[in-house]
Amino acid sequence: MRAPARELFRDPAFPASDSSLFSSFSTPLAQFREDITWRRPQEICATPRLFPDNPQEGQVKQGLLGDCWFLCACAALQKSRHLLDQVFLPGQPTWLDQTYRGSFTCRVWQFGRWVEVTIDDRLPCLAGRLCFSRCQREDVFWLPLLEKVYAKVHGSYEHLWAGQVADALVDLTGGLAERWNLKNLASSRSQQDGSGGSEPKTCWQLLSLKERCLISCSVFNPKAGTVQEFLLFALDHHPSSPGARELGEFHAFIISDLRELRGQAGQSILLLRIQNPWGRRCWQGPWREGGEGWTQVDPVDSAELLSQLQEGEFWVDEEEFLREFDEVTIGYPVTEAGHLQSLYSEKVLSHTQELPGAWVLGQSAGGCRNNSGFPSNPKFWLRVSEPSEVYIAVLQRPRMRTVDWAGRAQAPVGDSRAVWSPASILGKDYPAVGLHLWKVEKRRVSLPRILSTPPVAGTVCHAYDREVHLRCELTPGYYLAVPSTFLKNVPGQFLLRVFSSGRVSLSAIKTVVQSPGPGETLLAGEWETVQLQGSWKIGQTAGGSRNFASYSSNPCFPLTIPEGAGPRCVRITLHQHCLDSDCHPIGFHVFQVPADNGGQGTPSLLLQKPLLSCVPHCYTQEVSRVCHLSAGTYRIVPSTYLPDTEGAFTVTIATRIDRRSIHSQEMLGQLLQEASFMAVMKT
Repeated sequence: MRAPARELFRDPAFPASDSSLFSSFSTPLAQFREDITWRRPQEICATPRLFPDNPQEGQVKQGLLGDCWFLCACAALQKSRHLLDQVFLPGQPTWLDQTYRGSFTCRVWQFGRWVEVTIDDRLPCLAGRLCFSRCQREDVFWLPLLEKVYAKVHGSYEHLWAGQVADALVDLTGGLAERWNLKNLASSRSQQDGSGGSEPKTCWQLLSLKERCLISCSVFNPKAGTVQEFLLFALDHHPSSPGARELGEFHAFIISDLRELRGQAGQSILLLRIQNPWGRRCWQGPWREGGEGWTQVDPVDSAELLSQLQEGEFWVDEEEFLREFDEVTIGYPVTEAGHLQSLYSEKVLSHTQELPGAWVLGQSAGGCRNNSGFPSNPKFWLRVSEPSEVYIAVLQRPRMRTVDWAGRAQAPVGDSRAVWSPASILGKDYPAVGLHLWKVEKRRVSLPRILSTPPVAGTVCHAYDREVHLRCELTPGYYLAVPSTFLKNVPGQFLLRVFSSGRVSLSAIKTVVQSPGPGETLLAGEWETVQLQGSWKIGQTAGGSRNFASYSSNPCFPLTIPEGAGPRCVRITLHQHCLDSDCHPIGFHVFQVPADNGGQGTPSLLLQKPLLSCVPHCYTQEVSRVCHLSAGTYRIVPSTYLPDTEGAFTVTIATRIDRRSIHSQEMLGQLLQEASFMAVMKT
């Protein structure tokens, strides 16, 4: 092989050193610290290739690293060439090209955008062979290179130890992934789509999905049957892994095929072909090669299915599958145009919207519906223009280091000017989150009253997942979406994503937290705040104070206090937009609209005596009053003292929310169990 004319690229941000391998030396990987070396593909084999000619030669295999969850997601890229091209940029020079520079660039989806990540091609090795992931043919390198990209995104290879298949699927496709709890399959059959549960009625529904999307399955706990024997077999074949037996509980697999057969007795049999990322076939179930299960089917079918098995694959039937495995993860299909496709209706979700949000300590981290502070959570309007199948997802933003491993300061999370850093560390200790949806007749509603009623859809429980989502069949209209954490005062950032078969629009409800003015004390509790913009214009709306006949031309703002338990505490603030030296004397009056007036006849209303006044007019930027108003309709009229005085202003209305806790409405999901099993390659 001809040597390159110039020196090959060495990535200074992710060097071939321990800093890229380890984060805390807390996993069994640390025992190989002294033995791992770094080699480029042309130093590992004679003729390295990026992709195989035969897809089976590119089949994923796991090495020393406990990242089976990531490798299962990588298998999704093999099912759709357009997904692979989206992640692994086409046309990059490889080892036999004159322009080869020793670097590769991939794209990973991170919190709403595709991020390009460039690495050098030096890969960790033991005894001259790849020690982490590899393909079925060891001269194919797309998988170990992508694994290095993902390790760089996370900060180190060790940070890939343990994780969720669903998270990796989202990072590699930009779409959605769904997890089905196999142990709750029977109870989930009675759940409706709108309740947040989208589990299938039976495993037979996986048949229609096998060609369209990646399906993975996981085992979380050792059992007395096949799985335990399987795990112990792998562990016992590597005597140099002390303590690894305890890590053998969690492992992820790929469901590479499903087949429906007719048994000898005429019964239907569902068989699932499972691929083990370890690349070893040691399953001891009835459908193993030579097992008694094959006596139930035609010998021709038996021979055909057994001939399809690749290294590390085995067959199980539905009963064995439900007994031995704990969870299924399914990645939503992505069309070549980049749109998601529904798992249930096969509709293309061609309309997408997304907005960032945050739970802010002391302001908008209101907790679940068990807490009186729930209405303070971030709120979003979703407008549905036509009958639609809609998916609404809350994706939590990972926590980042403020200083990376090289000691370089990073921009704070949420800074739009921040440049993405490859050393950003993804936090896996996500709080439990949920999502609820209410339908409203119109956008001008009493939010406390709406949020006290049952939602039209909501997650079954608050889950510790990085992302939770709802599937709903929605009619046209306005909907109020409220994401929340289970506990109150838990800060965090999130991305609200909407995928719909019909036209939708998404907007955030702006909540402004006002500090009390001089001499004013804002009472403790939860407050709903609305801001109204206005201006006084000469000859139009600059009517002056009530001493002048032109007073009725001033701006007039409606205020409605809904029926409820007694008067509501309201704080009204008038702020003029000017410098301190240019302030006009300002004030405001509040009038009550008679019940038989219906809000009509404003000029005559202004001749009445005000219910509340903030006078005399003061030369200040802001004036404010706290009052208690009974249910009814009111008008707020801000004014300057003299007519024809121009200026812009904001009226802020803060209403105290008196809402008792709704106890025992929200549930907390189980702590996440992450697939992380270590399998060591035999050399």
